[in-house]
Amino acid sequence: MPTLFEQYAAILPAISDPMDKRLLIERHDDLEVFYSPFDHVNLDARIVLIGITPGHYQAEMALKTASDVIRSGASNIDAARKAKETASFSGPMRSNLVAMLDYFQINAVLGIASCASLFDVDAHLVHYTSALRYPVYRNGKNYSGAPSMTSHPFLRKHLLAWFAEEMRLLPNAIFVPLGAKVAEAVTYVAKEIGVPEHGLLTGIQHPSGANAERIAYLLERKSRSSLSQKTNPSVIDAARTNLQKKIRLLQTA
Repeated sequence: MPTLFEQYAAILPAISDPMDKRLLIERHDDLEVFYSPFDHVNLDARIVLIGITPGHYQAEMALKTASDVIRSGASNIDAARKAKETASFSGPMRSNLVAMLDYFQINAVLGIASCASLFDVDAHLVHYTSALRYPVYRNGKNYSGAPSMTSHPFLRKHLLAWFAEEMRLLPNAIFVPLGAKVAEAVTYVAKEIGVPEHGLLTGIQHPSGANAERIAYLLERKSRSSLSQKTNPSVIDAARTNLQKKIRLLQTA
């Protein structure tokens, strides 16, 4: 049975809009799932970085990259890999993500100087993905976690269809969900398929600029007394302590 990439590869060079109806996989009420080339799984990965779902910007980049590689005459495998590597966590999110990973010394666990190289020379160590592999939109806008991926039957189906497969393929990797909603989804899938919790590093904030204050507090760049009311420092303190404990265990394993 052909993969989704193989099913869509022939039309990708003719499409630039991630919400082109030719890419629609499935619709349910106000939720739509569109195909974009985020299929590639790095089976050699030691760490898995997990977002909610590819956003519109990332989907555009993936489509453009895959189209360019296909036009060059390269294989579908190369096109899928390059699209995934180029588009994943692209834009300003990367600097926030690297800062958090390095703060918790995940670079030391991986034996690299900085997690910045995961997006360059050390890309072979990382698998970039999303709890919902293919772009999900709600009322035409990027899905941001509501309704819950674990309680909504339509979203739960897509979560288990794709992300559970990736967890099974990477049994020895460290899984890093970005943000509380992704952590909930990843923990749910791990329990469903029997993945041990010690390999789940929950507690890292989503690297979006909207989380700037929470990230600053997590990284101890902002004091508790200077936080706004929208930030709950106790939750972040508990997450920081739990992460540090888990990473110490990984360093001594």
